[in-house]
Amino acid sequence: MDRGQVDLTDTTDAMAREDIDGAEPIDADLSLGELLSRLTDDFGDLVTTQVQLARVEIKDEVARAGRGAGMLGGGGVAAHLALLLLSMAAAWGLAEVMEPGWAFLIIGAIWAVVAAVLVMAGRNRLSGIEPIPQTRTSVKEDIQWARQQRT
Repeated sequence: MDRGQVDLTDTTDAMAREDIDGAEPIDADLSLGELLSRLTDDFGDLVTTQVQLARVEIKDEVARAGRGAGMLGGGGVAAHLALLLLSMAAAWGLAEVMEPGWAFLIIGAIWAVVAAVLVMAGRNRLSGIEPIPQTRTSVKEDIQWARQQRT
């Protein structure tokens, strides 16, 4: 079995049999202690499975985020240099028709507006990220199943 996988065949063999009737107990001849032991083992397997699922999901998301962040960082450095040089050229171009101080102030104000728009757009996109959705759904299903078993 691969690392990170849990073998649940032992705990689900009884459920996989076709001759099980929902009204009949699966193991009617087991004592209370044996049933509690099986319950503890099954719960332990469930928790282990959920933790492993979360680890796999988080690992995948972190790897994707790391690659994306590296590319964004490199692109950001290049863009910063380009914008700095282009802004200086624009400001010096405006300085030919007006006072240099006003020319640089106008270019700086334009970039402040652009920065504010980009920050707000980035914040909105980041708020839409939902971490470990598959694990969350699976845990909710397990809780619902456990509640149904109690009734």
